[in-house]
Amino acid sequence: MAHPVFIYDALRTPRGKARADGGLAALTPPGLVQALVDALAERTGGASRDPGALLLGCVTQAGAQGGNIAMAAKQHAGLPDTCAAQTLNNYCASGLSAIGHAVATVAAGHERAVLAGGVEMMSRAPFLSDRAEFYGDTSLPPARRFLPPVLAADRLAANEGITRAELDACAFTSQQRAAASDRDPLLQASRLDLGALAGEECIRPGTTLESLAQLPPAFGQLQNDYAEALEGRRFDPLHTLSHAPPVCDGAGLALIGDEGLGDRPRARVLAYAESGGDPAASLTAGFAAMDKALARAGHRLEDMDRIEFMEAFAVTIARFMRDRSPDPEKVNVCGGHLAKGHPMGATGAILTSTLLDALDANNGRFGLIVTTGAMGVGAAMVVERLAPYAA
Repeated sequence: MAHPVFIYDALRTPRGKARADGGLAALTPPGLVQALVDALAERTGGASRDPGALLLGCVTQAGAQGGNIAMAAKQHAGLPDTCAAQTLNNYCASGLSAIGHAVATVAAGHERAVLAGGVEMMSRAPFLSDRAEFYGDTSLPPARRFLPPVLAADRLAANEGITRAELDACAFTSQQRAAASDRDPLLQASRLDLGALAGEECIRPGTTLESLAQLPPAFGQLQNDYAEALEGRRFDPLHTLSHAPPVCDGAGLALIGDEGLGDRPRARVLAYAESGGDPAASLTAGFAAMDKALARAGHRLEDMDRIEFMEAFAVTIARFMRDRSPDPEKVNVCGGHLAKGHPMGATGAILTSTLLDALDANNGRFGLIVTTGAMGVGAAMVVERLAPYAA
C-alpha cells in the first residue's frame, strides 16, 4: 500500500433476532450507525466526527434501508456536509468490502480518515425483499443463475463430501464458544450495548450434539424450486436450521485512518483482497480472497494468532477446518455466525471488531478476517495488532 493504513478502533452492536420483538427491532438502521459513530467519537477523542467519507455495506437496500442508507445514517449521526456517503452491496462480504474500500482510499492519500462498516436490520428489510429481477432471471445459463445461499451450501457439502457429523460438530463448537464468551469483558470490549440488549440474542446455550443430531434437514424443497438452475441435479440435503446462521439485526463500524490521525491505532492493515468465484461453486470465493490477502501480506495461515472465518453456513467452516488445518484454538474463539447470527451487510465489520478484541485478549500480533458469500463473492483482510483498546 502506498501509505500505511491503520484501524484506530472498531465497534459492533450485539445481534438481535430479526422479528418484531427482537432486541434491536425497535431501533432503525440509521439509528444503529448513529450509536456507533457516537461511541467511536468517545473512544477516539473525536477523530471520527470529521471523516472524509462514510462507507456502509448493506445487502437489502429497500424500505428502511433504501435511499442510500449511508447518506441517511450520515444525517442522523450529524456528520459534516463535506463527508461523502456511499452504500455498497457485495452480498455477505459487504461490510468488509466497505472497510477495504476505506483502506484503499486512505492508502492512496485521498482521505485521512474514513468511517466504514455495515448495517443490516433483517427485521425491517427481510432477505430478498428488494425483489431484484436477477433473483429469478431465467435468461442466464442455468449455472449462472441465482441460487439461495442455503441451497448452494447443501450443494457444496455434496460436492465436497462434507458429512452431517462435521456440520453438527461445527454448529456445536460455535454455540459453545459463543455462550462462553458472551459476558467476557475482554472479548466483548468493543461491543456496544444498545437499549436492553447487552448480549447476543440468538445464542442457544443449551445446544448439545444430541439435540443437533435430532434436527431434520430443512431446505430440501429448494431443490424443486430451483431445479432448472441445478440442471436437474439432486443431492441429499444436509443443512438444518442449526447449520444456517440466524437472520438478525446488527451493525459494525471502524475508523480507518493514516499515520498520525490519532495516538493509539489498534491495528495496522497489512493486506486486503477480494475475489470473485465460480457461481456454481458458491460460497468458496472467500478461500481465494484469503489466499490473496495472505500472499500480499507476506504471511502464512500458520502466522495468524487469531482468525475470524465467517460461518456463512456450517459447510464453509467445516471445509476450512478440514482442508486448511488451522489450529482450532485460533479460529472463531468467540463462536461464529452459526450461533450469533448473520446481519448480512454488517458481517465483515462485526468480524473486524471481534478480531481486534480476540487479539487483545490473547496479546496476539497477527489476525485474519475471511468473508464469503453467494454467487462467487469473497473478501479477506490481514492485520497486525499494535495496541489494545484502553478504556
